[in-house]
Amino acid sequence: MGYGTQKSVLTVDVGNSTTRFGVFCGDEVQGTWEATTHSRLTVDEARLQVRTVVRELCGDEVPDGAILSCVVPLLSDTWAQALTAVSASRPLVVGPGLKSGVRMRYDDPSEVGSDRVADVVAAREAYGAPVVVVDLGTTTNITVVDEGGIFVGGIIAPGMRLGARALSEAAARLATVELRAPKQVIGKNTRAAMQSGVVLGEVARIDGLLDAMSDELGYDVTVVLTGDDAQTIAALLRHDATVDENLTLRGLALIWQANKR
Repeated sequence: MGYGTQKSVLTVDVGNSTTRFGVFCGDEVQGTWEATTHSRLTVDEARLQVRTVVRELCGDEVPDGAILSCVVPLLSDTWAQALTAVSASRPLVVGPGLKSGVRMRYDDPSEVGSDRVADVVAAREAYGAPVVVVDLGTTTNITVVDEGGIFVGGIIAPGMRLGARALSEAAARLATVELRAPKQVIGKNTRAAMQSGVVLGEVARIDGLLDAMSDELGYDVTVVLTGDDAQTIAALLRHDATVDENLTLRGLALIWQANKR
């Protein structure tokens, strides 16, 4: 089992909109897979999906282990049970009792989402500290690690797609638009005006919050973007930013390794 002498691990990140899978050997990704998150899912359905992913990513290999991050509470047990079918050892679930090595200066650490914990682990490993992770999904999560490597908090805001959907649902005359940057800020038609508000508005919000956070911390930080449309947003920001599409999955692999030593 595994790839050569290194252990292989299946990482699963269940978000509100998207579920991402990755197979890692050490901290090197062997392959990734993405699917829509279904709010109602049986163990058998999740098990079938996991087996399909493992077959595509691993072939005849059986991963040495599996680790789950799930921000949808009703789905956590479902996915944990499903992962037992494709792992050579008991799957791990990121949460209380699992070592992450992340020190927190937060009012209630139990409130911190498992995906944000994984982001911190991977970002510190790859980029050092201080570092800010902007994770773009259903919500835009901005996670701050200070110069001492401590998770000190962050920001949670509606994501771009959530904002666009809210616009079209709340205003009868506004249709859903493709989320891409318009050629200019001042829209000359409704579609361009909405794209400016949603896409360029997201960019302005992130830029402004990064400035405010640096002022509050008293020093500049490395900025890492991950999640949906990270490449698109990074290209529009005033701040220099590194795009790391597999950041959360790699953080899960690192947490698995730390708990298997």
